[in-house]
Amino acid sequence: MGTAVRNPLVLGLVAAAAVAFGVAGFASSYVTFLLTGAAVTTVFMQSYGLITGRAGVISLCQLSFAAIGAWVVGWANVADVPGGFYAWLPLGGLAAVVAGLVIGLPALRLRGVNLAVATFAFATALDVVFTGIAFPGQDTFDFVRRPAGFTDDSGYFVFTVAVVTAIFVGLWLLDRSRAGGALVEIRHSERAAAAHGISVARGKLTAFALSAFVAGVGGGLMAGQLGVVAAGNFATFASVSFFAIALFVGTNNIEGAIAGGLIGAVFPVIIDALGIPQDLSALFFGIGAIQVLRLGGSQTDLLRASRRRKRQSRAHPPTRESPTPTTRESNVQRTRIQRSGGGAALEVRGLRVRFGALTAVDGVDLVVPKGHVVGLVGPNGAGKSTLINAVTGFTTRYDGTVLLDGRPVDGLAAHHRARAGLRRSFQQLRVPTALSVGMFLQVAAGRKLSRDEVDEQLALFECPTADTPMDVVDVATRRLLEVAGLAAGRPPVLLLDEPAAGHSSTETRLLQRRLAELPERFGTAVLLVEHDIELVRSTCDSLVVVDFGRVIASGPPDEVLADPAVVAAYLGAPAHSPEGNS
Repeated sequence: MGTAVRNPLVLGLVAAAAVAFGVAGFASSYVTFLLTGAAVTTVFMQSYGLITGRAGVISLCQLSFAAIGAWVVGWANVADVPGGFYAWLPLGGLAAVVAGLVIGLPALRLRGVNLAVATFAFATALDVVFTGIAFPGQDTFDFVRRPAGFTDDSGYFVFTVAVVTAIFVGLWLLDRSRAGGALVEIRHSERAAAAHGISVARGKLTAFALSAFVAGVGGGLMAGQLGVVAAGNFATFASVSFFAIALFVGTNNIEGAIAGGLIGAVFPVIIDALGIPQDLSALFFGIGAIQVLRLGGSQTDLLRASRRRKRQSRAHPPTRESPTPTTRESNVQRTRIQRSGGGAALEVRGLRVRFGALTAVDGVDLVVPKGHVVGLVGPNGAGKSTLINAVTGFTTRYDGTVLLDGRPVDGLAAHHRARAGLRRSFQQLRVPTALSVGMFLQVAAGRKLSRDEVDEQLALFECPTADTPMDVVDVATRRLLEVAGLAAGRPPVLLLDEPAAGHSSTETRLLQRRLAELPERFGTAVLLVEHDIELVRSTCDSLVVVDFGRVIASGPPDEVLADPAVVAAYLGAPAHSPEGNS
């Protein structure tokens, strides 16, 4: 019972019920009407929280989706569609989904300001259309019939709060699913999302569809509240103002969506009472949005982060110990080298990448045998990261062939290569701080992990517990988490781009042991790009050295690192054999 009382979902449902019945029983008609408007606006804020707060997509047309939902509810009311308001409301949401997909498809190739302009243009065009035609029932004053049992103002407020609460529950569940984690990762880094097998295009379309449905439901609720609506209720300028509010308060958080609903509905009334023109309210919201850009986060995001840091400072997290390697751990590399590789997990043939007149990768041949760790080293600018980008599909224009387990993958997009088992990390850390440790592990793995699997993987890499917020985790541990998450997916091939960057000696030793174990423990062959030569020497079965985009040496680590051509490449001295051993 104690656990249930402390559950945030249970507490939220109890609070919603208390507010709904408290207002319905004691508030005046005016206050009830005003708070109903705030609840409807909260639905609009929830739609912004989906599209912008979670997926990071700028949309200035959410009230256009609301207008579609309101129009459908009004039409269903006039046409006396069976099912009443209970059926009309989701019908309006589904109609808005169609519009969300229509605007989402062409917007997939747009970013930032260009996307904002495109959605604003759609909102303006729809505004013109709805201004030219009357909403159903507008001319005849055929008011929308409210749901049975909730026909008076107090009852309709309870109904609206119930809808708002249901949406919050849905979003709460979404945030705890891999799909919700994928949306957050798309917001943080589209490249990292694709590397984890997430379709960025599908994720953005999903965000457009879900947010349009929520906005359409909000429009239907407004039609039920007002009885009859007009184009002015969904003006483009109001949509921009709501976007500014959502950006300022952070409507991806529950408290932010509620605050946004109250601000959007009550603030204009307050400034009107003070004798300030309501049109100036948008100016205040715009200033708030600029403040978000300056601080790097919304008010609720910043408050949540501050509370997490305070809790973390009061806690005493266990220090990572450096256990003495067991006999099994210390002999992992020797055991693997003696074992037959069983064919090539990854094979690269004649790979060539050009950027205009510059040849960044020049006819590279490379094989990563199954059950092996292969090091890819070379001086800065040698073409290592470009080679990985081409192999994993992030550079699409190249000559040559990439084979995964003997099958060519050259025609596959990056996220399809990741799903096929060609996974990678990035030189620049791309771990989203808005996720928990456990959720990031689920997203990076690319498959559903049980709680036991998550806990076991975190313990293996000596990382914080699953419910730890990522923004209180240090950068070095985030890099370990990235490797842990990728390995948990058990891909056939894992390409790691400088995973030891920023690590202490203790963390490097831990990473060394785990990298050596990856083939045996997870069935994963590894291509390791790393500047830490001692880590490479102790972990890798073989080395491939590139310089100026060409392979200059390959073979056992000790032999390759003693090669004069390799020494020359690192020290800048002339070599007798510029081509090396390829």
